[in-house]
Amino acid sequence: MEIYLVGGAVRDKLLNFPVMEQDWVVLGETPESMIKQGFRPVGKDFPVFLHPKSHEEYALARTERKTAPGYKGFAVHASPDVSLEQDLLRRDLTINAMAMTPQGQLIDPYGGQRDLENRVFRHISPAFAEDPVRILRVARFAARYGHLGFKLAEETRKLMQSMVAAGEVDFLVPERVWAELVKALGEQSPSAFFYTLKDCTALEKIFPEINRLFGVPQPEKHHPEIDTGLHSMLCLEQAALLSACSEVRFAALVHDLGKGLSPEGQWPHHYDHEKKGLPVLEQLCVRLRVPNAFRILAIQVMQYHTHCHRAFELRASTLTDVLSALGAFKANNTLNEFLLACEADAKGRTGFEQRPYPQAELFRRAANAAASVDTSAILNSELQGAKIGEAIRRLRVKAVADVINVVKQL
Repeated sequence: MEIYLVGGAVRDKLLNFPVMEQDWVVLGETPESMIKQGFRPVGKDFPVFLHPKSHEEYALARTERKTAPGYKGFAVHASPDVSLEQDLLRRDLTINAMAMTPQGQLIDPYGGQRDLENRVFRHISPAFAEDPVRILRVARFAARYGHLGFKLAEETRKLMQSMVAAGEVDFLVPERVWAELVKALGEQSPSAFFYTLKDCTALEKIFPEINRLFGVPQPEKHHPEIDTGLHSMLCLEQAALLSACSEVRFAALVHDLGKGLSPEGQWPHHYDHEKKGLPVLEQLCVRLRVPNAFRILAIQVMQYHTHCHRAFELRASTLTDVLSALGAFKANNTLNEFLLACEADAKGRTGFEQRPYPQAELFRRAANAAASVDTSAILNSELQGAKIGEAIRRLRVKAVADVINVVKQL
């Protein structure tokens, strides 16, 4: 059996990145011969098999031919006469089209190692344009390797633009868009995902709510970067520094969507943008089928991030009600994630990156004090219905007021 390590494993080995999984391509075999040797077939659209011991994926060398629009419109040809070069040619980027023998010898017919060294994302052939998912993948690679200085080759950027103009991205299904977005959010430079999409004009088609923020000004006093789209990217970068949680990063990314609706006559002000953005966020979540954990935290951050920034100005009653709305008094709450996203917003401004964010500590201390109040006397009293909740709220407001007084004296 003639086998080669291919794709991301080869790329990451050469970059000295951790290799999470290994994929192998097999030459000169048939599905029947693979099964006879103990391999288990798992591929639906093309012949892929699991190794009987390592359980790594082994795919028969294949070629692909475009038969219809979108990313599923392909006819696959896998047979013993397909060469390694033919199999590598169908891949997206040169850096993903290298192979390695089990002994470590590199096979690089399309200049992938050179582009790796020069930090360039370059498509292999015009066939790149046949699959719109490749636009998302390139953007995700930018998020993963952007900190290393990778750039998009000019000819690849133009090709991606032509794909958008031809309507190829219109065939992307929500599940695939979300899957690539979540992967990008988990990378070291998630903002590079959106900058790459914007650079090839795909952002407007795939994430119109985010694209709408670029070119929208904010007050320079509070936002020296001025542009709302840039601010959103800076927030995402700060969120990536503060937390590895993808829900936090997503919430920081979308918290200002409402500013995209502000009338130009009111610029650079964005009155009530926290509430105006909620329907936009809901539409985005419905369209991309965003999981509830992401959606709920994003809604909380959008609706209450300004309250958090103004923590030291809030009345005890208001702070208590905000904490209650955030579910901060429940055992399994996401208050810490909320505060991290708010901190990312505060630091996601040019010149504010190193500013402390004491508002988070006030929120935490207030939440702990309010959640710790002794409610036994109320629960054992003759109060009923809504009056029980009102009495507990009064206790919590008193506890929060005590915290505020202590903090102000520090």
